[in-house]
Amino acid sequence: MSHQSPDYFKDVSTKRRPIDVAFVPVANFAKKETAGGIVLMISTIVALVLANSTPAVAHAFHEFWTGTPLTLNVGSWVFPSGKYPGHLEWWVNDALMAAFFFVIGLELKREFLAGELKDPRKAALPLVAAVGGMIVPGVIFAALNWGGEGLRGWAIPTATDIAFALGVLALLGRRIPPGLRVFLVTLAIADDLGALLIIAIFYTKSEHLSMVSLGMAFAAMGVMGAMNLLGVRRWWVYGLVGLALWFFVLKSGVHPTISGVMGAMMIPVRTRIDRAEFTKSARRLVDEFERDVAAENARGEHSDSGKSTTLVTSPVQQGVLLTMEQLTESAQTPLQRLEKGMLPLAAFFVVPIFALANAGVSVGNVAGIAVRDSEAWGIVLGLVVGKTVGILGAAFIAVQLGLSTLPTGVTWRHMLGAAILGGIGFTMSLFIAHLAFYGSERLEIAKFAVLSGSALAAVLGAGVLWTCRVAPDARPEH
Repeated sequence: MSHQSPDYFKDVSTKRRPIDVAFVPVANFAKKETAGGIVLMISTIVALVLANSTPAVAHAFHEFWTGTPLTLNVGSWVFPSGKYPGHLEWWVNDALMAAFFFVIGLELKREFLAGELKDPRKAALPLVAAVGGMIVPGVIFAALNWGGEGLRGWAIPTATDIAFALGVLALLGRRIPPGLRVFLVTLAIADDLGALLIIAIFYTKSEHLSMVSLGMAFAAMGVMGAMNLLGVRRWWVYGLVGLALWFFVLKSGVHPTISGVMGAMMIPVRTRIDRAEFTKSARRLVDEFERDVAAENARGEHSDSGKSTTLVTSPVQQGVLLTMEQLTESAQTPLQRLEKGMLPLAAFFVVPIFALANAGVSVGNVAGIAVRDSEAWGIVLGLVVGKTVGILGAAFIAVQLGLSTLPTGVTWRHMLGAAILGGIGFTMSLFIAHLAFYGSERLEIAKFAVLSGSALAAVLGAGVLWTCRVAPDARPEH
């Protein structure tokens, strides 16, 4: 998740307010590509430190997530109840992560309609590489755990964490050609799509499947689609129906986070006006605003001379500003506005909270067991070796068959480094581990292996890319 918008208006006001002293550095940090990965890493470190602290602290930290109940009570109706645990960890993994998957769904829809996945030839290389990067790790894990209890976790090493991977790329700066970043972003998005399909198909228990609830979920999805066709554009309207969609998917037996992607597919991607109409209308409004300001100054009612800001009291100017706001909204799609608004929420709140709730592994309790455990080795080898072989091998075959070409400025050494970085599973791998082994002691082993494999992949991938030469046109100017 790394969709940055240019800050066109950062220099409009030169007057610094007292709050800017504290707020501006935070805002500037949040705009950096590495910000999400840094916050995620800090959350992971905090979780590991607390989980490996004194027994009392570690127990309190664990109990906070698994022993703190949180329910909604409306009269005699209590939610969640029955088979749903209803503690904080459950709300994070089954409800809050739906927002994360919603953002992924928005990114997928945008990429297929207007991004890298729209052009089949451009999309071929990362799509084929993503498929290879999911098949080989799964095969390695299955081969090491065939016939055992751990086989259910075969999909754990198939995922790539885009925040961490792009964070490593950003830290390497000018050594990374722009084409490699685009390749890795597209690969990670395709990888997310594959992970979603795996979760929906392989981690839904058929005996718990309720066709009635599933039908209600599709009905809610249909309502969102109808609203789209009718021209409804308010996010909160889709949000209300989206809550119903989440509830019915939860009741159906399918993992409820899938509802995030289902809802995202129904968000409108059409503007009300085109670019030419926006430009014409915006110029007319600006001219009208300037004429009224000039007339106001000529009457001596007001002057902007020497002032950085002025209270707008003119009804004409207020009307122009209101119309300009509506015009700007009409020139943007609801999908764009939602993605822009929810990306910070996902990157700086949802994913870090998920890491705090799930990355707290007691290393001393599981490290010795993990070294001798085939499940742990399946995850580590799947992430580090399987991802590398799968991504690089599939990309090589695609290029040799003429399905695609390497991006401009990208060498096979770059591709090797990117393939290794694809082994940073983390968020999605931890999520799948939770689905595969929830309530089992094997979950802690799987978490430890995911953290170890992801860290090793990050170091090795960064090391390979560090040996790549800086492209001549990418060298800093002096």
